[in-house]
Amino acid sequence: MPGGGHCPDCGSTELVEDSHYSQSQLVCSDCGCVVTEGVLTTTFSDEGNLREVTYSRSTGENDQVSRSQQRGLRRVRDLCRVLQLPSTFEDTAVAYYQQAYRHSGIRAARLQKKEVLVGCCVLITCRQHNWPLTMGTVCALLYADLDVFSGTYMQIVKLLGLDVPSLCLADLVKTYCSSFRLFQASPSVPAKYVEDKEKMLSRTLQLVELADETWLVTGRHPLPVITAATFLAWQSLQPLHRLTCSLARFCKLANVDLPYPASSRLQELLSVLLRMAERLAWLQVLKLDKRSVVKHIGDLLQHRHTLVRKAFRDGTAEMEAGEKELRGRCQGPEQGKEEVASSSLNLPEGKRPASPTPLLPPCMLKPPKRICPPPPVSTVTGDENISDSEIEQYLRTPQEIKDFEKAQAARQAARSVSNPP
Repeated sequence: MPGGGHCPDCGSTELVEDSHYSQSQLVCSDCGCVVTEGVLTTTFSDEGNLREVTYSRSTGENDQVSRSQQRGLRRVRDLCRVLQLPSTFEDTAVAYYQQAYRHSGIRAARLQKKEVLVGCCVLITCRQHNWPLTMGTVCALLYADLDVFSGTYMQIVKLLGLDVPSLCLADLVKTYCSSFRLFQASPSVPAKYVEDKEKMLSRTLQLVELADETWLVTGRHPLPVITAATFLAWQSLQPLHRLTCSLARFCKLANVDLPYPASSRLQELLSVLLRMAERLAWLQVLKLDKRSVVKHIGDLLQHRHTLVRKAFRDGTAEMEAGEKELRGRCQGPEQGKEEVASSSLNLPEGKRPASPTPLLPPCMLKPPKRICPPPPVSTVTGDENISDSEIEQYLRTPQEIKDFEKAQAARQAARSVSNPP
């Protein structure tokens, strides 16, 4: 027989093919031993050794791709073409999908997770090539839940051991603001609300950088901060017509969703701008509030670095100066009264000046309240046992001490009688 096979019983190489019904068999012509029987397909290594294998380990099974995987690969390619990504991105995303599909946890996952896996591979590829693409954009294209998508994304990154850089904040601002429908006049957007894209984008970037410098972005989702910064930039470019527009109406005009924390981020940004306005010379005479400070955002951003340093980082020096002044008043009463009259703080005697807010993350300025567990309820009935170490605290009179000593002596005598040596 060609191939060099031999009989396992007698060692003869005289093997012949014998068709028994519908099965092809290899039989030794010398001793009649059946060498192989009923083999559908074999692996390459087993074909040479004439060993029977199951179909799941055969070459036919290894070459087969499941329908679910084929459908996923097609969707990866379609998504890359919809996003108009380069061909190299498409090849990388397909390779990541194939690597992830080899894991048993992904193959046995639900259909919803497999659909999300398509977007995760594309998003990972874009992040690695510094391509501005947000997770929300992919979720909108796939009609996927954001929580499921983010969980699957983190699982795939950890499963494949990939190094995925975070998206640059400036690129995220450009990508997100480009989706706003405020740059062309339309029936739904009045002419007074239409704004130049480049001007609005430039001022939004400056406001986002200011929020980053004042700890408003750290540890938070960036989209609410960008939404609030975009709204302030849009208002400040034409404040006469736009100050009456609310944040909710602005998002409705721009055809974007209003993130839930965006209102809180807006108030925090306005508080920072008010602190900066207090340090600008020609704005100190004006009584600005969170509504009127929007008109002067251009001036505040022009001197951003100096104003932030004065408003926050020099606050510690002012606090120390106020404490020294108060300490001097306490040491010399007569001298302190004269200083109060000439002081620029205009505070009554003995009153401490208000300390400026330090430059700290909001989670440290307003930490969440911790729920204190209720103390354990202990009911005292008076029948509790008293230990020997505590009984001395209850002895008050000399007679009680003598009685206690007699009781201890009687107890020792009773023990010695009951336990003779």
